[in-house]
Amino acid sequence: MISTTTARGGPSAAGTNWHLRKFENLIAFGDSYTDEGRLGYFWNHGGTPVPIGTVLPFSPVDSDGGIIWDRWVSIYTNATLFDYATAGAVCSNNIVKKYVPGITNPIPDVLGSEIPSFIGDTKYVNPNTGTNTVYGTNRKADNSVYALWIGTNDLGSGSFLTDSTFAGTTIVNYTNCIFEVFDAIYASGGRNFVLMNNAPLQLSPEYGILDGVGPNQYWQDKPSNITAIGYKMWEYTSLVNEIFRLQIPYEVHVSGRFANAGFVLFDTHALLTDIFNNPSHYLNGTSPLDVTNPYHQCNITTGTCENATASFDSYFWWDEVHPSVRVFQIVADAFVNITKGSSKWAQYW
Repeated sequence: MISTTTARGGPSAAGTNWHLRKFENLIAFGDSYTDEGRLGYFWNHGGTPVPIGTVLPFSPVDSDGGIIWDRWVSIYTNATLFDYATAGAVCSNNIVKKYVPGITNPIPDVLGSEIPSFIGDTKYVNPNTGTNTVYGTNRKADNSVYALWIGTNDLGSGSFLTDSTFAGTTIVNYTNCIFEVFDAIYASGGRNFVLMNNAPLQLSPEYGILDGVGPNQYWQDKPSNITAIGYKMWEYTSLVNEIFRLQIPYEVHVSGRFANAGFVLFDTHALLTDIFNNPSHYLNGTSPLDVTNPYHQCNITTGTCENATASFDSYFWWDEVHPSVRVFQIVADAFVNITKGSSKWAQYW
């Protein structure tokens, strides 16, 4: 691992409600940036949800071409991972619905699917043992961390970026949904929350301001105004991330919405931007470092995909939207340090 911990500016962990006695459980929600095979289950079972009480197996190949970030956290710390994230998910299907081939229903969202699955698992009683065989008795307020990373699909093509959300919905509906998710986790006994803000999508091949790609597997009818797309995405991610920065302390210290809960804002936007701007400090490939082109590309006409011939870990982006395994290893390393109570990439409340 490469260390990303330094003395942190901003709010100090001292005096906050971040009380993690021992990091034993990581319970994660989100989209393809976090999914470890959950959407695959829907695909392989005709759109049927994962049954309550079922723990999906480890997946060695995810959206980054390898192991996903939260599994790296589990590997680095021995914390048990419970991953409810679903590739393609948005925070709420009441704002926008996304579809993928092979599944008739909309892609399950965080608020309407992932959270009910989590709550169902916490209450599950195995009929053979008479006990909860998912969490057992080891999910406690001071040993479990709940992480949420959602927004790439909410803000991107087929959603706010292309004016595809339901009439009367705004970005504020999305940011409010984030805290409704934490309301549900809080009601279930969760007390240590990590909100991972929106990645710098304006740097991605999909939404890049200057180096963006054309039509591709994720946006087949992408228009040619690449620069305008990039700046609009930059505006959206900046707006949302600033709302998060201001709303968390309001909810914790002013409204009293999450009494005795500890909140961390993980500035993934800043971390990924730093990797993008200083790749030699992070990427360790033997080939020339590449922060603009995707390693894995698919031809939307033929459906064939191919990988670059250069070193895999020299790339920032796995494909048009998803960071590479190496980048997610760095995210995981930063997350581990955040759970310890001090990181330049985090603010604590």
